Amino acid sequence: MSLLHQDDPNATDDAARGEELTKGSSHLIIAGVVAAIAVSLALGAYFVLGHKPPAVTGEVLSVWVHPHHTETSGIDANGDKAAVETYDQVLVFYKLRLHNQSKEPVYLLKATANATLAGGIQSNYAVPLLDYERIFKAYENFPVPHDKGLALDTFIEPGQTIEGSFVSIYNMTKEQWDANTGLDFTVSFRYHPNLQLTSQVPVTER
Repeated sequence: MSLLHQDDPNATDDAARGEELTKGSSHLIIAGVVAAIAVSLALGAYFVLGHKPPAVTGEVLSVWVHPHHTETSGIDANGDKAAVETYDQVLVFYKLRLHNQSKEPVYLLKATANATLAGGIQSNYAVPLLDYERIFKAYENFPVPHDKGLALDTFIEPGQTIEGSFVSIYNMTKEQWDANTGLDFTVSFRYHPNLQLTSQVPVTER
């Protein structure tokens, strides 16, 4: 036998090797497709199950701002002369509409006005309904409309829409308030994420 044509018993046929490589590549492609489908299904389930629509939707119906300045009479309880003291407050009234689009009752906890001031965002809770009504009883001809107040411990039934007003009070002068660069509102519920509302109506100052 010629040395130039000696057979190697351990050598693999080139055609056989090519067939094996082709089969291996096919398996890799199929595995990649299956993995991609699995990832797509997982992402779809995450967005469907993990991103539920909010239980409550809402909108701001009106916003009224009333700067309030008071001074003491300069006379104490005994009729003697006393130092005159001044007090400045800004009362922010906001009327909201809230709709429960879930299948369960939703419990309203609190409402908050968020003003962007020179020192950052200042968030003040709405006062209780009783104090809201006291404002209108204490001052005759109060320049802000006396809309129906909304209690902070209200249940909103499934499919129900409610409307009502709140007031948050800021202890500052009108000049300090006028420097604000933004105002929005937060409504909080028990066992549900907060609802953030930005007003689409102009702010009326009286």
